[in-house]
Amino acid sequence: MGDYKLVAVGTDGSSSATTAVSRAAAIAADAGAKLLIICAYERGSRSGTRDRAEAERALGDEAYKIIGSNPAEEKLRDARDVAQRAGVEEVNTVAVEGEPVQAICDKVELHHADLVVVGNKGLASFAGRLLGSVPAEVSRRAPTDVLIVHTT
Repeated sequence: MGDYKLVAVGTDGSSSATTAVSRAAAIAADAGAKLLIICAYERGSRSGTRDRAEAERALGDEAYKIIGSNPAEEKLRDARDVAQRAGVEEVNTVAVEGEPVQAICDKVELHHADLVVVGNKGLASFAGRLLGSVPAEVSRRAPTDVLIVHTT
């Protein structure tokens, strides 16, 4: 694992994502690598509030969208704390407006990450079938190694 210089991980603040952050942090700490934590969010708007509320009711715990940059920054601070407790010396965070898959893949490519870590939540879930699975899409589109962590 010493070949990794930059490990990237996506988070939405869920317990599944926190498990992925913990695993990414452990890998980064073991490799002496930097860690990049990415959180995608949507800009809040009144027009989509009803549709979003209906989707969240239907999906329950499977809903993963973060609305607004302030909640994203809070999730990133929490994830940074997890990573620092795991012994990662350099942790960078980035909140990105947009869809999670695109945000993760864009930042992984931009920062030349050697590994991207995502949780497996959504691969076989109702939400994964309905919305498309973030881990599956990242594994198809990422320009680097992908580790899908068993989180559920």
